[in-house]
Amino acid sequence: MSDELRRIMAIDDPYLLLREVTTRLADAQQEVTELARLRRRVVQDLHAQGLSYAPIATKAGLSRGRIHQIRHTGPAPEGAFLGRGSVVVATPLRRDDERGRTVVAVDDVSSGKRLEDLARSYGLDVTSEHVPVSGEIDLNRDGLVVICGPRMSQQMWDTYAQDPVLRWERAEGGPWTLVDRRTGTVHRSGQDSNPARPYDVGYVGRLPRPDGKGSLLAIAGIHTQGSLGVVQLLASDLNTVWGQVGEHLFSTLVGVEYDPETSEPRSVELLTPLYRHDEESTA
Repeated sequence: MSDELRRIMAIDDPYLLLREVTTRLADAQQEVTELARLRRRVVQDLHAQGLSYAPIATKAGLSRGRIHQIRHTGPAPEGAFLGRGSVVVATPLRRDDERGRTVVAVDDVSSGKRLEDLARSYGLDVTSEHVPVSGEIDLNRDGLVVICGPRMSQQMWDTYAQDPVLRWERAEGGPWTLVDRRTGTVHRSGQDSNPARPYDVGYVGRLPRPDGKGSLLAIAGIHTQGSLGVVQLLASDLNTVWGQVGEHLFSTLVGVEYDPETSEPRSVELLTPLYRHDEESTA
């Protein structure tokens, strides 16, 4: 029996006991989920190195059948791309100056909801919140995913500015663009072209937190359709993205062709490599 369990069992107040037990159960379930994810990842990594189930089982002191079961069941390792245990998905509020009220963009709601569903499918606990119109948000938290561009938040602008490869730019009075510093390519939204076309560019990256004690996942489009495209790419190919960047700091751009009536992505593609920032610092 652990010291923590003894502490909880010694509580006399029934209401405090109920609260403590409930909290501990939630924490324990998250821990079990992440241990199962890690276990499956180890087996998959060993198998990818060319080891069959029999030698893995022998060296681990488990049965071949158990190793096979671990390899194919339980939370998938790539879920760690989004976070561990629990995830917070933040989407921006916007100011409707014409009506004098705060609103949310439909595409932002869709992006946030789909990302929440994706996280839950990997066994993660999910909560949601909004980036207020002021743009002020606490970025120094574990498991934070922020769907918000630099225009909506000075804090996010400062965070994006830490990217060593991809840069948000905007000429005075002009449209936003995304610049690949490695190649010099300037990526523009089709909405800002003449004639306009239903095409947008989205950004996704894992960037340092302001306190330097972790990272956050940042997603934004030049327009809202770009964010939808990023989320669709993650939902359809997270295993590939995870396989290339793991939990390292990285960034990439996504091109999305979308339905002009509904904003729904019709096709998405990577416009740049998945740039790992630790490799860029030595390039």
